[in-house]
Amino acid sequence: MPDARARLELGAIKGLLQAQRRRIRSYTRDHRPDLEAAPDAPSPAPVASPSVSPTGQQVLDALPVPALLLTPVLGDDGEIVDALCASHNTAAVAYVSERLPESALSRWWGTASLYARFPSLRRTPVAGMINRAYRERASQGPEAVEWVAGDAQGPVRLVAEVRVSPCGDQLLLDWQPGNLHRMATAAQRLVRTCWAEWNLGDDGVEPSLGFRQVLGLADDAPLPTLSDVADAVTADSLPGFYQMLYDVILRKRTADCTLRMPGRIDRITRLTAEPVRIAPGSLVWGVRAVLTDVTAEQRRRESARRAEREVLHQRRQARTIREVAEALREAVLPHFHDELAAYGLQATAVYRPDAREAGVGGDWYKARKLPDDRLLIALGDARGHGLSAVTLMAKLRYALAGLAYTEQPVEQLAYWLNETACADGIESTATAVIASYHPERHLLRWVCAGHPCPALVRDGRATSLPFPDGGPGLPLGVLPGTRYTAAETSLRIGDIVLMYSDGLTERRDSDPDLDTRRFVEAAESALRSSDPGADREGLHAYAENLVARLDGPHRADDATLLALRRVEPPGGARRH
Repeated sequence: MPDARARLELGAIKGLLQAQRRRIRSYTRDHRPDLEAAPDAPSPAPVASPSVSPTGQQVLDALPVPALLLTPVLGDDGEIVDALCASHNTAAVAYVSERLPESALSRWWGTASLYARFPSLRRTPVAGMINRAYRERASQGPEAVEWVAGDAQGPVRLVAEVRVSPCGDQLLLDWQPGNLHRMATAAQRLVRTCWAEWNLGDDGVEPSLGFRQVLGLADDAPLPTLSDVADAVTADSLPGFYQMLYDVILRKRTADCTLRMPGRIDRITRLTAEPVRIAPGSLVWGVRAVLTDVTAEQRRRESARRAEREVLHQRRQARTIREVAEALREAVLPHFHDELAAYGLQATAVYRPDAREAGVGGDWYKARKLPDDRLLIALGDARGHGLSAVTLMAKLRYALAGLAYTEQPVEQLAYWLNETACADGIESTATAVIASYHPERHLLRWVCAGHPCPALVRDGRATSLPFPDGGPGLPLGVLPGTRYTAAETSLRIGDIVLMYSDGLTERRDSDPDLDTRRFVEAAESALRSSDPGADREGLHAYAENLVARLDGPHRADDATLLALRRVEPPGGARRH
């Protein structure tokens, strides 16, 4: 049931149409010839009969379409077995001369069998049309016919709308070249377009083919008047429909509107209309319109707009996640200065986010003093990307910081951190290298939980540190109760320890051993081209050079490098 506003708009449309009908009828009354003013007006003088009647050939030549006069040939059973071409008109001569090669034209002239001229006609509807026209004495067609003519120079495909009519004892076969009916039907179907003209005086409708289909009506549905169209469309179509009719009828100009027809599948029709007038300056007697089914096009546009809105939403969401994740990362990751120099170490870190995700990932690192004068050093990679990975990274990092204050060795810290990750759920998995540095002994003790092994740069050579006894342990969060073994490495003055995440070296379908070898080779190559000097700035420049050598478009994860170098503490002794 339409709402009040829709009823008002519907009433305005019908009122506009009714008012125009009254104008037309009033105009007709005012301009009708006064036939009763001269009832005794003399009749026109009769025209003299022609002295000579036209011949059959003259009548045949007067036809505007190609035509053949056929004489049926009956078989023993009384059925037509052939048809002789008794005559043809000038239009047929012109058509054949244009379409057939010159060498084939001679077959057209003179009395000859129709099927001998064109054997392929027997396989077309023409044969049946000839038989029915002769037997039923009624015109047959027009019907679309395709046949092949020509000679050795090549076949010619002929297409026409053929009609066969009785003509005395003979048959008249004529055709309209090109099958315009079928071509018009195909054209309208392909572009989903039709046209119609509405008479505003009596609601008559003159439609083209496909009119009902474009409006989504059944083939046998009554032709809709403009008032019927207004009743059929959705309420949101009424304002545009009224404005279009107003512009065409009263302002006498071309206008258009979009009509939505409700149904199992809402059909959307674009209607472009112009006024029809019987004379310049007179009132509008009709509305001539072209209607195009734009349902598919409109749906594609709506789908594109939905996709665009979704993309904008995803971008805003990704930007928000990136901003939150970056803020969280900035809050939890250290920015090294010279705070470790008192313990005989320099530290620097280089981080490269995964540009395909929210700009950040799960890599984390840590280097800080513990109460027993050791230094806690760690680098890990939490599973996933974006905010969830940063959140897991922060949880593991803060958990490790708290556990480290128990002054337990790194093996125990790794065990506890694994239990924490396992208790957090199956999604909370990570890899890590957890180390403690003992300044008084210049000793680095470290455990590996499913992470790439650290590398050592000494005397211009880079080597991968050997894994602890038993090999690397399982990643954190995989299996409760996992025990880890520590390895020990003594550091000399100038030694550089490199800890890194697998995002820096990993390639698709790569071998971990090849990844390690690639990292070690790059570490040596970067050392030759970038002198790390003696200060922390030189160490950072070396780290940047190394990351640049390994980074590239192949990278599918964020990447982190943590570089530690043993130096002499200020004054030659560690400050307490």
